[in-house]
Amino acid sequence: MVNLKKFMLLNGYHWILASRSPRRRQLLRDMGFGFDVIPASDNAEDAIQPDELPTQYVERLARQKAEDVADSHCMRKKTLSDQDSRPLVVIGCDTVAVCHNEILGKPKDVNEARRMLKMLRGNEHEVISGLCLIHVATGKTIIQHDRTVLFMNNISDEILETYLCTQQWQEKAGAFGYQDGINWMTIVSGSESNVVGLPLELLIRMM
Repeated sequence: MVNLKKFMLLNGYHWILASRSPRRRQLLRDMGFGFDVIPASDNAEDAIQPDELPTQYVERLARQKAEDVADSHCMRKKTLSDQDSRPLVVIGCDTVAVCHNEILGKPKDVNEARRMLKMLRGNEHEVISGLCLIHVATGKTIIQHDRTVLFMNNISDEILETYLCTQQWQEKAGAFGYQDGINWMTIVSGSESNVVGLPLELLIRMM
């Protein structure tokens, strides 16, 4: 893998993560990635549109989040260090799980989380992330997506309910967090960081 820290120094950009996700922030920090965080507004997210594929949906939301920050925040010098003259690049990302052609976003409550997990157990499913980079000064935009295939064991209702009681399903697409160390979810193919919420391998290629 590319040494990301050296890679960032060579490129000399000021990176802005347009996300509230603590998991995305941690993934970048663990790679030695220097960045600032300016979350996108809630208005940057909306529901899937008719006939929109999951890959199109996550790419669109990733772009909307990045554009929201680029348009509303990054052009205001007071929000960033006045001493930093590096070109600004915004990173937008959105992640969903897909099972039986149904998009599973973040569950609204425990009942929805239970329904999602019951759908997933005993089946393969995909985690798909859209990733968008916007160079603020030029408006140049790059959008791609990544997908990871997982299999969830046919766990008992007791195990499922125990997990729900931990509250770890909250704010996670598909009602689970692979990073939580659950042993009934395995990766069949693709990126582990994508399942956590930010496909680092794809991000490096796009940079």
